[in-house]
Amino acid sequence: MAKKDPMDLTVEERLKTLYQMQTALSAIDEKRALRGELPLEVQDLEDEIEGLSTRIEKIQRDIDEFQKAVTMKKGEIVEAQASVERYQKQLNDVKNNREYDTLSKEIEFQTLEIELCNKKIKEAQNRIAEKQEELRVNQENIEGRRNDLEVKKNELDEIMEETRAEEDKLKSKVKDYEAKIEPRLLASFKRIRKNARNGLGIVYVQRDACGGCFNKIPPQRQLDIKMHKKIIVCEYCGRIMIDPELAGVKLDKPKTEEKKTRKRSIRKTVKKSEEETSEQ
Repeated sequence: MAKKDPMDLTVEERLKTLYQMQTALSAIDEKRALRGELPLEVQDLEDEIEGLSTRIEKIQRDIDEFQKAVTMKKGEIVEAQASVERYQKQLNDVKNNREYDTLSKEIEFQTLEIELCNKKIKEAQNRIAEKQEELRVNQENIEGRRNDLEVKKNELDEIMEETRAEEDKLKSKVKDYEAKIEPRLLASFKRIRKNARNGLGIVYVQRDACGGCFNKIPPQRQLDIKMHKKIIVCEYCGRIMIDPELAGVKLDKPKTEEKKTRKRSIRKTVKKSEEETSEQ
């Protein structure tokens, strides 16, 4: 059997389909609400872990650079010490004061170089110690965040597992409803729903008011809504409105008239009793 063209649906059929789709979408929203802030918490933890991982990598690179610098300076010390030993041996063979002064200056220079290298090594080792402490703190932090993430993910997975099957069924229903609604009306509905704080794009009239923003609806407009001749939106919030009967909702009739009648009958009975008493 060929599917009915969405454009061939009556206004009443369109409104009913829209409301059924809204009901399914609201049920999906409720399922997602059960997850609460967990998805955001999981995302935040993942972002934090990624940031900590990047920081740890940078700290480790800094430690490696300082260690390379220490190794290099130690190599320079070895070379300088070798030069000092060589120049000291040459001092024994000098022939004049000029050669002696030159060698003495070279020995002094190499000695200063050794002292400078030792100073640089000490500074680098202090920086390595600081970086290692920083690395330890960040590793502890990332380990704690990973444990938190595992707990949050398990909680989220449990909730999603409980609701996944039902949510998939609801999503399938929504797709079926969407296929029955003309594209322009569907786009309008989605836009209204997106802007609505509670996700309601279509609501029924409750107590002479819009079921979305609860502003009063004039009697003539209520009559137009009941006629199902055209799609009517709330002039305050922009939601599409239908009457409760089309939405399949039974509203309790007000009992004010019944109470008034009962009060009148009680008053009449009391008055009659008073009259009979006076006659006696």
